[in-house]
Amino acid sequence: MFATTVHAQSSAQPKDKAGDGDARVAMCIGCHSIPGYQASFPQVYKVPMVSGQGQKYIEAALQAYKKGDRKHPTMHGVAASLSDQDIAFVAAHYAQLTPSEAAPPPDTPAAAPADVAALLNKGACVSCHGANFSKPIDPSYPKIAGQHPDYLFASLKAYRTENNASVGRNNAIMGGIVKQFSNAELKAIADYIGSLPGELYTVPQSRFR
Repeated sequence: MFATTVHAQSSAQPKDKAGDGDARVAMCIGCHSIPGYQASFPQVYKVPMVSGQGQKYIEAALQAYKKGDRKHPTMHGVAASLSDQDIAFVAAHYAQLTPSEAAPPPDTPAAAPADVAALLNKGACVSCHGANFSKPIDPSYPKIAGQHPDYLFASLKAYRTENNASVGRNNAIMGGIVKQFSNAELKAIADYIGSLPGELYTVPQSRFR
């Protein structure tokens, strides 16, 4: 969640910096505004790129962390400290926080290897995340093209993790899908999707430039 993409390392000035310096955003920048920053607990992976992600998805994810439907001690602590209005503010901030040179990804991505294409077809991934994995059919679903492959892999595994206080995601649809695949197959899916051009960025804040 992997091939490193140029946009993942972008340090360009964002188009709109509304929200910079706000205390609600300040809780996020120590992880999500450092290119290549890697989490060490509860699992080791690059923290996800959230700049340019869909606003409704960011809201849904934060609400899931707040309620415990997504298990992650740090994210639960952050989300639990936010009101619904705070969550909407943070989500709106990151949804519009993109580099000035950002360009839309192609409608048709590079073809997946035959074995990976078969896995994507089996999981019906494009039916929810879009043909280029950047145009989900529902705004509460994530853009995933270009996301860090190790994070994508960890996320996919989390949907089938049970009885773990620190790792797991409660989502009946995704849980049913990932149980069809081995870890090796999930990693192949994550590596391919992560290699695609997308709309996700790590935009450093002023203190990290």
